[in-house]
Amino acid sequence: MCRREDLSTKDEERLLQVRLACPEITRACDLARTFHNLATHRRGHLLMDWIRQAEQDAPAPVRGFAGFLRQDLDAVTAGLTLEWSSGVVEGNANRVKTIKRTMYNRASFRLLRIRILTRP
Repeated sequence: MCRREDLSTKDEERLLQVRLACPEITRACDLARTFHNLATHRRGHLLMDWIRQAEQDAPAPVRGFAGFLRQDLDAVTAGLTLEWSSGVVEGNANRVKTIKRTMYNRASFRLLRIRILTRP
């Protein structure tokens, strides 16, 4: 799923052969590229159109993914539209869990607190 301009000539020819041999792969690849474009350019307002296309004529795994997105449409649309992200919060939660696991059963809560609150 890398950018087409980053493909070598050999890889581009192989991709073309695969796309010609299997229309389902072609459709799945096109929908994946379109979804990637929605996500990277924050075009959440186009998500419903993408879901409709995927549910109409996509292979079963892509249809399932589209149905899953439809279940929480407001949250997914907000995630693809708004500039805010929970990435920082998730990163800190992951950092705390990592510290906690490395210290498991070896130190007191006081030391754990100090290690979490003071960053190197």
